[in-house]
Amino acid sequence: MSKQSNKTVQIYTDGACKGNPGVGGWGALLRYGSVEKELCGGAELTTNNRMELQAVIEGIKALKNRCTVEVYTDSVYVQKGVTEWLVNWKARGWKTADKKPVKNDDLWRELDALLPTQDLSWHWVKGHAEHVENERADELANRGVQMIKDKEPS
Repeated sequence: MSKQSNKTVQIYTDGACKGNPGVGGWGALLRYGSVEKELCGGAELTTNNRMELQAVIEGIKALKNRCTVEVYTDSVYVQKGVTEWLVNWKARGWKTADKKPVKNDDLWRELDALLPTQDLSWHWVKGHAEHVENERADELANRGVQMIKDKEPS
């Protein structure tokens, strides 16, 4: 990995779901220079796409100041959604090209509201391909799943 500027934050995100829908988790690894922060959480009944979105939302929300942010995701849904589809969904009143409601519009609206707060660039990485930070984000997402499972009554 190339040396990163200390003025740039990298956020590596991932979502996980055991059953789809099912128990899900999200993970985000934030890196600013040599400083790292790990975030994770989950939901009892959710989908993988919702957890992928939640990971990005939580990563951005964790930033205290405006900065340059490189977001890395293995979710084509998130990457294309934010860079290609979002503008048209909004123009059509949160409808898809075939006039159906946008799935997960609550999370897309939350992410959309966060976009102007940071200087964001979006990067897709292949999942489960030995990308170190993506593997760490996956571990965090699975930790989020386990947190929810541990709360369930026996």
